[in-house]
Amino acid sequence: MIDWLQMQFSEDLIHYWETLLDSYFFIFAMAFLLFEIIVLAVKKKINLSLIGDTITNFITLAAFLGIALVFFGIYFGSLYAVYEYFSVIQLPISPWTIAIAILLADFIYYWEHRFMHRVGIGWATHTVHHSSPHFNISVAYRFGPLDGIMPLLFHLPMAALGFNPFIILFAETVVQLYQTALHTEVVKKLPKCFEAVMNTPSHHRVHHGSNPQYIDKNYAGILIIWDKMFGTFEPEGEKVVYGITTPLNSVNPFKVFFHGFVKLFAQVFSAKSFSDAVKFIVKPPGWEPRK
Repeated sequence: MIDWLQMQFSEDLIHYWETLLDSYFFIFAMAFLLFEIIVLAVKKKINLSLIGDTITNFITLAAFLGIALVFFGIYFGSLYAVYEYFSVIQLPISPWTIAIAILLADFIYYWEHRFMHRVGIGWATHTVHHSSPHFNISVAYRFGPLDGIMPLLFHLPMAALGFNPFIILFAETVVQLYQTALHTEVVKKLPKCFEAVMNTPSHHRVHHGSNPQYIDKNYAGILIIWDKMFGTFEPEGEKVVYGITTPLNSVNPFKVFFHGFVKLFAQVFSAKSFSDAVKFIVKPPGWEPRK
């Protein structure tokens, strides 16, 4: 066991694992989406809203990937620059550093996710993901314009701690793919021992709820214990109403993808002072200046 933990892997191998994991998971996700659609068809719950919403989800995915590709050099280059020139140590790529990186990335994801909900500019991009009134695995691929860029701010400390950028990207992928699998109504509640520690579809349904008691709850990626530790946990009780508090009521992919920033820019440009303009960007969504 000790010898296995001391094994070291190459950057190319970690990149290969990440690509393989991402590719095979997408195949699984599409197969599972087909299964969800069949279940809904049997229940006679297929409608134009669901079809249009699903198509829009993949259009936002394409736009997100295009933006992420343009900025990938900056994203990865920033991680590598911090790792090479500012890290306190350069850790090896081994089973134990990968395991710790995934745990740390999951902890970081909790705070990143919380930031995206509680800061105006974060919500401007993340609201895209929450604006769907449906909940299936295609919603997991519903991204906003800056969803692939903002995580850099939260993962730079991992590079400073000495984690190789390839490990960081791999850990990010593991957390994100686990999250993706939670977007379903097909899976109800899992055994209590699992629900107590791990994030589950039940916990994540709560996160997507616009019900007053569900708003800004269950930010977790893999481990739900972060929410329990920091006071943001809410169990699934009453039926979840998916979407945002002011429904978008549109499957227009351009409106869906940009509506958060359209609203934020309107608030900023209509602000009566520079201070108020900045506060719209950094304060929680819904903030209004005193009259």
